[in-house]
Amino acid sequence: MHQSKNPPLTEELYTYVLEHNPPLDPVQRELVEVTHSHLADVAGLQTAEEQGPLLAFLVRLIGARHIVEVGTFTGFSTLSMAQALPEDGMLIACDISEEWTAIGREAWAKAGVADRIDLRIAPALETLRALPDDDPWIDMSFLDADKETYSAYWEELVRRTRPGGLIVVDNTLYHGRVTDASAGGGAAAIRAFNDLVAADSRVEAVLLTVADGLTLARRLAG
Repeated sequence: MHQSKNPPLTEELYTYVLEHNPPLDPVQRELVEVTHSHLADVAGLQTAEEQGPLLAFLVRLIGARHIVEVGTFTGFSTLSMAQALPEDGMLIACDISEEWTAIGREAWAKAGVADRIDLRIAPALETLRALPDDDPWIDMSFLDADKETYSAYWEELVRRTRPGGLIVVDNTLYHGRVTDASAGGGAAAIRAFNDLVAADSRVEAVLLTVADGLTLARRLAG
């Protein structure tokens, strides 16, 4: 019998978690607040607050210099990762919205990391397929975009990721609906994606109960 050790995530406990994580800096905090005030109807698309410090931690942990992000929204995750890059590092950010990413652009400039972010406004699959693929070069990628295309994004990212590189994927529990076999749409797409990752011999991967589910995959040699 499987038994979870996860305590119920009450508001009090969530506040405690945030208080014991690295705090958001003033630019990050302002970006979170601007997103919720200006885009209240879709603010849920923003990466969870605790994931910002986690992404920055992972960038530093593996010494990443080349990052690809699929799904930028207002750029909170982008900002968190770019701030953790060395000065000569570069993050390619893929999105289709000029409106949403304009909010991010302002924050990136305020934080002094705009020169580390290459924002490409186009369908992300087109952007990924246009990236060099002759020699694996991506150190880390963060996937948080339209769920129905996750599997296609995955293939383009894995083949370009260097051995030891990380692929971080958000929403892999899909609001808890991933176990509902009758659910279609995004839930069905994430179910298929999770099965794809689990069977992919090119990586070793773990699915964690962080926020709405976070998968970490490390590219293996060969």
